[in-house]
Amino acid sequence: MRIIIIGAGKVGTAIARQMIFEDHELVIVDANAESIRRAKASLDVMWVEGNGASVSVLLQAGAREADLVIAVSGYDEVNLICCLMAKKLGARHTIARVRNTDYYKDAPILKREVGLDLVINPEYAAAQEISRILRTPAAFSAESFAGGKVDLIGFRVLDSDGLAGISLLEYNKRTPNGSLVCAAKRDEETFVPNGSFVPQVGDTLYVIGSHGELWRLFHAMGRSMEPVRTVSIFGGSRIAVYLGWELEKYGVRLCIVERDRQRCLELSEKLPKATIICGDGTDHDLIDSEGLFDTDGFVSLTGRDEENLLMAMSARREGVSKVLTKMTHPNYTELVADTGIDSIISPKDIIANRISSYVRGIANSQGSAVESLHKILGGSVEAVEFTAGTNTSFLDTPLREVPMKKGILVAAIVRGDKRIVPDGNTKILAGDRVVVVARSLFLDDLNDILERAL
Repeated sequence: MRIIIIGAGKVGTAIARQMIFEDHELVIVDANAESIRRAKASLDVMWVEGNGASVSVLLQAGAREADLVIAVSGYDEVNLICCLMAKKLGARHTIARVRNTDYYKDAPILKREVGLDLVINPEYAAAQEISRILRTPAAFSAESFAGGKVDLIGFRVLDSDGLAGISLLEYNKRTPNGSLVCAAKRDEETFVPNGSFVPQVGDTLYVIGSHGELWRLFHAMGRSMEPVRTVSIFGGSRIAVYLGWELEKYGVRLCIVERDRQRCLELSEKLPKATIICGDGTDHDLIDSEGLFDTDGFVSLTGRDEENLLMAMSARREGVSKVLTKMTHPNYTELVADTGIDSIISPKDIIANRISSYVRGIANSQGSAVESLHKILGGSVEAVEFTAGTNTSFLDTPLREVPMKKGILVAAIVRGDKRIVPDGNTKILAGDRVVVVARSLFLDDLNDILERAL
């Protein structure tokens, strides 16, 4: 596919970095020569310097022949104009980043009037992920499939879990449940485990199942599944506003600390139920007097990675049970992992995953549709959701008879309202939502899991 990315910032380069491995023809457009210079150092793609909202620049980039134009500049209005012009010139699909909370509420209108195929908002997507994690205290990562019918939860194995030192098969015999461990990491090695896999203390595991089944699994391990009731947020960013709206639905009490007085007034209008404190969140006197660490959860959401990391470490040291931090700089990710803070939120990576899912869907519009995609364990493992179609070559065939590639696991099936943990006797039917977990494979069709054609 020919894909044009307008904007060589953090989001644009993250998308390009993910797309470059999927054999697409990429062109990046940016008016800032310095942004292009920095991105050129790490990305082997074609470049056009200029304003992406200009017709001549879009033509130079090949908009008439483009399968997809992704506008992710720093300005919503520019992104909307880019997509409108690209669509008029003949681009098949357009995606715009729209961050303003007022614009984002109008997403259905924008799609209809501007001709957008997808509206993305990194801050809103990040807020949704943070909300899911806060509502699943035992996990450091929580993803959703099949319209929320199935969840993929990441957690670290503790000695108290009763899971370490015995095979998954034996553990399931002792503690029957309708969930499935579908990915694991030990030190630097990743696995798509089978029943003989023996977890060890410190392993990272991903388990998939319905919310109820996962609750039963963690309850059996002695893990708390009570959602947080009080949350402190450091930084009054857009993510904080979206997160506040999400958590208010669940009755969570919020306290937001923000330095800028004018921003505090805006937050008070947008989040009237929240406690807004105007001050420096790194001030220990303020932290103590306001009890910022006397909460169930703490989230650091400023625009400065260093402050986010320091505050998250402080909250962890003070005993806050659920700590999350936003990171934008890729080099900080490993550093954060060494601190014991598991939940790292990267808005640009979330959006890159969402766009990858969309790209695979339109690239294979005649096959088994890609509904969603989540990269886990540092991107070394993918969890991809398909809708099985009539072209799926192994319909109504027991999975034990399906010759799958190595490193592939059919992890979950949703049939209507029924959730199925597949085994060797399970058959996939047309219309099923199928979640496949794969190591280092770029799946864009359900038939891609086959070692050989059926």
